[in-house]
Order: sequence, then C-alpha cells, then structure tokens
Amino acid sequence: MTLINGDASEKEQYEVIVVGTGVSGIYQLHKLRELGVSVLALEAGSDVGGTWYWNRYPGARFDSESYSYGYSFSEELLAEWDWKERFSGQPENLRYLQHVADRFDLREDIRFDTRVRSCVFDDVTNKWEVEAEDGFRVECQILITAIGILSKPLIPEYPGMENFDGPSFHTAQWPSEGVDFDGKRVAVIGTGATAVQLIQEVAKSAEHLTIFQRSPNWCAPLHNGPISEEEMSSIKNRYEDIFEACKSSFAGFIHTSDSRKALDVTAAERNEFYEELYASPGFGIWMGNFRDVLVDEEANKTLSEFVERKIRERVNNPDIAEKLIPKDHGFGTRRVPMETRYYEVYNQENVMLVDLNETPIEAVTTRGIETTKHNYDFDLVIYATGFDAVMGPFNSIDFVGANGKLLREKWSSGPRTFLGMSVSGFPNMFTLVGPHNASTFCNQPRCIEQNVEWVSDFVAYFFKNRISRVEASEIAENSWTEHVHESVSRLLMSKTDSWFMGVNKNIVGREEKNFMLYAGGFPGYTQRCNDIASNGYEGFNLS
Repeated sequence: MTLINGDASEKEQYEVIVVGTGVSGIYQLHKLRELGVSVLALEAGSDVGGTWYWNRYPGARFDSESYSYGYSFSEELLAEWDWKERFSGQPENLRYLQHVADRFDLREDIRFDTRVRSCVFDDVTNKWEVEAEDGFRVECQILITAIGILSKPLIPEYPGMENFDGPSFHTAQWPSEGVDFDGKRVAVIGTGATAVQLIQEVAKSAEHLTIFQRSPNWCAPLHNGPISEEEMSSIKNRYEDIFEACKSSFAGFIHTSDSRKALDVTAAERNEFYEELYASPGFGIWMGNFRDVLVDEEANKTLSEFVERKIRERVNNPDIAEKLIPKDHGFGTRRVPMETRYYEVYNQENVMLVDLNETPIEAVTTRGIETTKHNYDFDLVIYATGFDAVMGPFNSIDFVGANGKLLREKWSSGPRTFLGMSVSGFPNMFTLVGPHNASTFCNQPRCIEQNVEWVSDFVAYFFKNRISRVEASEIAENSWTEHVHESVSRLLMSKTDSWFMGVNKNIVGREEKNFMLYAGGFPGYTQRCNDIASNGYEGFNLS
C-alpha cells in the first residue's frame, strides 16, 4: 500500500480493492494475498459474514446441506471444523466465517464500518477511486465487487410507518441485542423464504402473531437435524466426493435431477417418488425431482397438485389452506422456501393470517396496522419483505465507468454482462456473484469458489503481463447476455413473475420480466469460463 499525499485529497493506494467480506469477499481476499498483491477489503458491517452477519433473525439458517456449503479450498479447514446441524443456523454460520477470517489472518486487510458510496474509473490513469460514506478514499488498479445479490433490504412504503410507537424493522436489520416475543402482539409482513423461517420461531412464544401475506409460496419440509460425531467423521472422509458431486450437478447442490420424466411413469410411481422426496432433507424435491417438472407444464402440474394436497392435509382450516396455496405459479418456478412445521403454525390459536390481496394495508398507525377492513394493534412490526434483488446492491453505489457512464444507467433496461463477472465500459472491474453469473442460481459457495479462483487467475495474468486495462468487449457482452436469456427460455420460471425474472411490483420500473440469473448450469458455465481463459481471455480487450 502507498499513500498519495495532499490535505483534502489524501488517499491510500492498493493494487486491488474488494468491496464486501461475505462468503465471496473473504475467499477473494485470501486468494489475492496468496498472489502477493497489495489488497484492501472494505466492509459496511462491523465484522465479516455478509448475509450471515446482517440476517440475525430467529430461524435464519442454511437450506443447503451444511457440509456442502462450507469452503472446500483448505483441507486443514475442512478437517478442523465440525458442523453441528444438517442445515446450520445463523449463529454457527457467522462463527464459521469469523473462524475462517481469523485462521487466515484476514482482518488486518479489512476496513470495517466502511460503506462504499462511489467507485469512479479514471480514463487517464486506468485506476478506480473508491470513496466511502465516512469520507475514506482509496485508489486501486483493479476493483472487485463482492456485494451479494440479496443485500439491499426492501420495505414497501406504507403511509405512517414512521409513526408506529413500538419497534419496527426489516429482518436484515435485526437488532444485535435480539428480540423477545414473549407476551407480545407481533405483526410479520411477508410469507417468502425469510418470513417462513421467522414465523416458525415467533409463533412459539408470541402472545399473538398476525401474518400479512402478500403472495403465497410453495414451501417444502427442510427436515433438519443434528449431525453426530460419527456422521461428521464420515462426511470428512467423503469431502472430496461430495464436492465433486456438487461440481457436476446443475446448480452445485448434492441433489441431481432424476433421469426419468414425471409423465413417463405411472401415477402410483410418481406419487411414491414425490412422497420420498417430501420426506427427504433439503432441496431434493426442487433440484432432485423428475427432469421434466421444471420445463413441462403438465409434469409440473402433477408435482404442484401433490404439494397442494400436503398443504390441505397439514392446515386444519380449509379456507386458510386455500389462501396458502399459490394460484399463479407452479411448484419450483420461484425460489422454494424450506420449512419446519410452518403450515402447522396456522393451526395455532395465537396465529392469524391476513390476505393482503383481499384487505390491503392502508396505513401504519401509532398503535399498529390499518387495512381496508380492520385496525390491528401491535407491540412489534417486522418487515419480512425481501430485497431489491440482484441489481439493488449495484444501484446503491455510484459505479462510474469509462467516459463517465453510470452503471445504473447502463442497466436501466436490465443487466448486461460478460460471464456475469465483467461489464463493457467498466474496465478493471470484476463482479463476483453478479447478475448473469452461474453463482446466482447455485449452491452459492460452490460457484463462488469457481468465480474467485477464475478472477484470481485473471488478476495474476494482469500483473504478470503488465496489463494496465482489461475490459469486456461489447460483442462478447451482447453474446453472453443473449445466451443468458436463452438459458432460461425453456424453463417454466421464465413465465413466472419473481425476483429471478427481475419482477418486483414494489419497485417502479420492475414490472416487466428481465432475467437476472444464469440458468445454463454450473458445469457448462465453468467450462465456458475455462475455455475463455485458455484462449488468452478471449472476449476481453487487454492493453
């Protein structure tokens, strides 16, 4: 690190700046230090962890098997860490990432409590100037973003929200001191993946819980449980096979689709398989199902009807069950929330469901929430309303590329990238887990490691060959963006409104579908990236 002197303009200078220290930022920092480049990571929070630092709400946990989620790059790390649960909870997940940061002495190269305001590229020097909200400024040759795709909380704007007398907050802004629900009248707005995890916990102790549902989601049982010492020992002996299986699967999970088609087997065989998956842990019912259920409407209908029956069996009140069954999309065409006795919560006397499609919220009052039909009094209001997904984190920072072009302006009609890791017009910048990247529709750590290792090799190539500027070509960007949209066209999710498809009716301009992820599969994506590197980073302009 060097220092550029000057009173008001004093700023530090590094070869690489990494923005964010979640799962991707931590590993990227470690890899860059191995390369011997000068690097600084900037973190908005007071500690590492990313998702697992900010999302402290009760019930937050993996829905990937713990042993398939942790890092695979260090045999020593794999040997010394014991996962306690099949699907580990937030406190342990945060401890794990803190352990990784401490084990590899990463904190000395992280500046915490540093929320980045702007990143501006200088066409003359081919460097980025990064400025934080506290006035800290730093200059670098290469900028790497590790800001995640679900890191900007989204709260609908209801009139009077600021007037509520009690505590109210988004799940991603959970009070560090925790929250006591005992004896409280609690409102939870939302029934997405986060809300499902939270509701299960709040219902255990709240005096009364009112759930405001905006749109129902298909949920499936998680089947969590402890991992014994014997099982953990067995897992450690099989890590190589586990990670190889993840690399070869479509989305980096241990689950792979069944070679059969739902419509090619008998109804009895089909139902038996669905029962087996419904009783199995994790995403098997989503990622390990018949190979046609996510591409064929008739096949998907058989699965949706099966889960629909399960909901009716588990919810005692037929009217409530009906409200909890989605009518506008099939199972698996949106992100599937994993649950533990979620549907049984609605059988409790202290739980009420309010369908906002029937009675919308008109205002938040000093005492609670007013809908078109009723006034509700609460002690606590929790917004489990999700995120401005994928593009939100990028739009929160002023990324200014070549010729003064703003990234949010370039992406005003949807993201355009090359490999989901580079953007034409934004030289010397790489985006880990960015839009159109395989890691966005993946067991993320598995795809994150691929991203980080590929970018690290490119950074090494950059400095070894004394390159001053690297930029995705517009032709390569156009080709990749077209390929991204083709990758989803055969999937039923392309016909469904969801954050996968860039639709968020709470954000102006997000009413139309514009695919945000990459659905071409992890193995194919990895091969494409490797081929590009082998061909001298074909598709990039190097100077």
